[in-house]
Amino acid sequence: MAISLDTLIDTESNVYEMTCVAIKEAEIYASTDKRKEIEKNGDKVVSVVLERALNNEIEYTEGNV
Repeated sequence: MAISLDTLIDTESNVYEMTCVAIKEAEIYASTDKRKEIEKNGDKVVSVVLERALNNEIEYTEGNV
């Protein structure tokens, strides 16, 4: 997985909220077998989670951040 620089630059989301969501999601992944699956594919948990956050694949509400 590769996050393009354009995707990061063009995001109009609240970066603070996205970061909080990504951190929480990464903590969940890191404590489960999902981490092993991601690492087996040669990826890093934070990279995968950040890409999912940037692609709006993680659902959250502002109050849950």
